[in-house]
Amino acid sequence: MLLLAAAAPLAGVPLSRMDLPWWKARFAEKAAELRRGPVDLVFYGDSITQDFELAGPPAWRDFVPVWNHYYGGRRAVNLGFKGDTTAHLLWRIEHGEADGITPRAAVVLIGANNFGKLRWPAAETEPAIETIVTELHRRLPGVHVLLVGVLPSIRNAWVNQNTVALNRALAARYRDGREATFLDLSALFIRDGHVDAARFLDGHLTPPDPPLHPDANAAADMLAAMEPVLSGMLGDTARRR
Repeated sequence: MLLLAAAAPLAGVPLSRMDLPWWKARFAEKAAELRRGPVDLVFYGDSITQDFELAGPPAWRDFVPVWNHYYGGRRAVNLGFKGDTTAHLLWRIEHGEADGITPRAAVVLIGANNFGKLRWPAAETEPAIETIVTELHRRLPGVHVLLVGVLPSIRNAWVNQNTVALNRALAARYRDGREATFLDLSALFIRDGHVDAARFLDGHLTPPDPPLHPDANAAADMLAAMEPVLSGMLGDTARRR
């Protein structure tokens, strides 16, 4: 009897989005930015990371001053791509986003889109994130990885359950801090025991979307919470809020 091997979860299979013109253009632009180097700090992520390139007014979308305050002069590159999943980030890493650079630190914030239309659960997303961390270490020897947990959102009960499950699994997997330092920022988005919709920019859109993306003020709180860890990884002085 012939036994067929189980297919690998799609969350961990590299997947291109080069068929999308804007994505292809951004990928090329970021490749050029990396080549201009040197690079000390890299952010790998989705739209939550890409949003740090937004400028206001209004104040809720004015992210650039926050980014410049913490990372100006630190030779940081923003590799956030709207809509990307773990599979898309893996493809990017395998196609140049970790080549020819020697950053001291890499921040990884990915997984929120796995829980969107694709509905890739925590059990499939967690090993995909493990693969990302492993691949970064393979391609960037000596890099320190700051792995940020998937942020709370207000979408549906299934997303909530998988967000909590994923963050618990990642906290357990990286509890010794040798391969990655795991940081769960969920508490920044909770008020009176519930996710605080006022911490997200999505309600300001026309039409409004379900709360998923931190606004500029919440993003500033995120970077402030990350700063003690990142300054240690970079070997410089922590920047105050």
